Amino acid sequence: MTISRLVVRLNCLSLFLVTLLIIITQFSGLKVSDLFFHPYFSPNPNVALLTRTFQILCSVPVIVCTFTYGLAQTLQPRHLENRFILFSALLTGGFLLNEIYRIHIYMIALGIPKLGVSLLYAVVLSSYGWVFRRELQLTPYQILLAGLGLLFLAIGVDALHLKSKIISSLLEGVPKLFSEINIAFYYWYVCKCFVEKAFYEKIDS
Repeated sequence: MTISRLVVRLNCLSLFLVTLLIIITQFSGLKVSDLFFHPYFSPNPNVALLTRTFQILCSVPVIVCTFTYGLAQTLQPRHLENRFILFSALLTGGFLLNEIYRIHIYMIALGIPKLGVSLLYAVVLSSYGWVFRRELQLTPYQILLAGLGLLFLAIGVDALHLKSKIISSLLEGVPKLFSEINIAFYYWYVCKCFVEKAFYEKIDS
């Protein structure tokens, strides 16, 4: 497939999805302009600065893993290790979507208990760890565990509903930010080593 055809198909698919979303929005009683509603803006740039930084960091693993998977499929197609990178991209992509679109809040609003939502995410994460335990053991997985530990700490603090807003924000926000710093670094390093290994194997062959 040529690049021009690929671009045309991509734009046609995107146009179809946008049109479908506009139609659904109209039938749901909302305004089409609501789809392009600007995010919250504050004249003070410090407002939500670390929250937005966290969201940017969340995009790093999925972008790096997706790019690495595409490159790996070219260098070493049908290689078993490629699955690890692919599912890492899907897992981190799901986390990014949840963080931006607050999917877990909609699930709770639909009547799904918060504990049930948490268990669902725990099952997905545990399944990922179990299926790819061998691949993970070949990486500096301690960094990933540290990041996940900080994330669970932040979730635990949020569940406590502390009265002091300042203390609650610090105890939840700081570990959450550092969790994604470590997780982003982990996947960047793993993908870097993965591409280097695939590249050298390609040269040697």
